[in-house]
Amino acid sequence: MAGLRPESPRPSAITLHQGTQRLEVAFDDGVTVALPAELLRVYSPSAEVQGHSPEQAVLQVGKRGVKILGLEPVGHYALRPTFSDGHDSGLFTWDYLYHLGRNEAQLWADYESKLAAAGASRDPQGAVA
Repeated sequence: MAGLRPESPRPSAITLHQGTQRLEVAFDDGVTVALPAELLRVYSPSAEVQGHSPEQAVLQVGKRGVKILGLEPVGHYALRPTFSDGHDSGLFTWDYLYHLGRNEAQLWADYESKLAAAGASRDPQGAVA
């Protein structure tokens, strides 16, 4: 999900909804996505999360309830969110945000399958379900 391609949709509006902890991005092709903070955190494009290859990816556990504390624009191509757990090294390009929004249901299913296989949970350690 590297650079922005000329034909890539670009955001026309970006809104962080503090109450629901959703990042809403309206793109210039008419698509609007509303991404939950937890999804953004567990699919952060940072090397800390993704590794340098698929085999090095680190399963993110206990991220239910994570919040976005801030958003920093990076040039004209990405956002860098700061999360309540201190993570702030992911650069979310417009292409990547579009991908996350268009594939949200499958990404959640994949994530929950990986958690189940690892015997892990979305809930923070010590949380009562």
